[in-house]
Amino acid sequence: MLSHLCAQASSVISLPQRIRQNKGWSQIAVSAGPSAVLGFGGVLSGGGLIHGGVVKLLSLRDALAHNEQNFNVLYLVSSAQPAFGEDLVSICRKKQIRFVWNQNGVGYRAWAGAAAELHNAPMRRLRAASDVIIYQSEFCQYSANHFLGPVGIPSQTLLNPVDLSRFSPSDVPKPHIPLRLLSMGTQNYPARVKHVIDALTELRHGGIDATLTIAGRLLWKDAEADIVRHATTRGVEGFVFRVGEFTQDMAVSLYRSHHILVHPKYLDPCPTVVAEAMACGLPVVGSKSGGMPEMVADGCGSLIPVPVNDWTNLHTPSGGEMATAIADLLPHMETFSTAARNHAMATFDATSWVQAHQKIFSGILS
Repeated sequence: MLSHLCAQASSVISLPQRIRQNKGWSQIAVSAGPSAVLGFGGVLSGGGLIHGGVVKLLSLRDALAHNEQNFNVLYLVSSAQPAFGEDLVSICRKKQIRFVWNQNGVGYRAWAGAAAELHNAPMRRLRAASDVIIYQSEFCQYSANHFLGPVGIPSQTLLNPVDLSRFSPSDVPKPHIPLRLLSMGTQNYPARVKHVIDALTELRHGGIDATLTIAGRLLWKDAEADIVRHATTRGVEGFVFRVGEFTQDMAVSLYRSHHILVHPKYLDPCPTVVAEAMACGLPVVGSKSGGMPEMVADGCGSLIPVPVNDWTNLHTPSGGEMATAIADLLPHMETFSTAARNHAMATFDATSWVQAHQKIFSGILS
């Protein structure tokens, strides 16, 4: 998965054979010009399944011209690194191609176990080799400095962007009943999903007619069967719906057809689904950890307190805590929905995000 920024060519260099075979590139080139032209791999070329660290790059792809072979700025995202990224950076350095590094989260024991350093080692080297670092949140900068070490490189914090014209509330009012909860994104550990099922159970036992949609990839072993068993055990199997991987168009439909996003993931650095949901007018119930306090302002939902920055254990809000937070929102849903949309417009506008990038590119190219 390759994500990079490019500009017009004046001289050409060859990639090592293993990079050419892996990516289908025959050459890269450097331009003496001051303007950046973007280039992306095939994963960004159509309307297919795009998720994770690559989603934000759609805004750059759509706003600026791009070319895969000819460039003067290389742009890599830590959560969507290309194979042989360090080789690519090394070659670009020799040609004085500028390098911008977008830093998401890091590896730590609570989720990566003994493999944490396998995640961190290449990030440490690539981050240290960059001309500019873009942190997706202040939490991303804090955790990077903690695990990768401090660096004296210019940096800027830019929360992940949203296309506000595409991700917007529906013109058609949603029925108030049943209450439709949405848990969305790459679901990387069981408690993140099971506790939301527990919250649904608590709400239904409390007399609230509610359903839950779980959308996105499940990353633990036998996950599909696991959540079916858990929902069945809790007696809510008929009220839990499953959507697998989704396109951006599907994402818009999902947000617009639900009332509340429930996002209890612990230490999530800067979840795009949270910004997208608020842009569509969904209040957010989640974990008060990671980058979430930077994203979800007061009046836009409810963040549940959890232990701060425990790198060895995952602290997911309980089903009871989430059910209480959801129930507390219900009498004021219209107010919270409006506040979420307004906050998204002020905070996550993709146009402003692209303009900030253009200023950075102009600075390093001049």
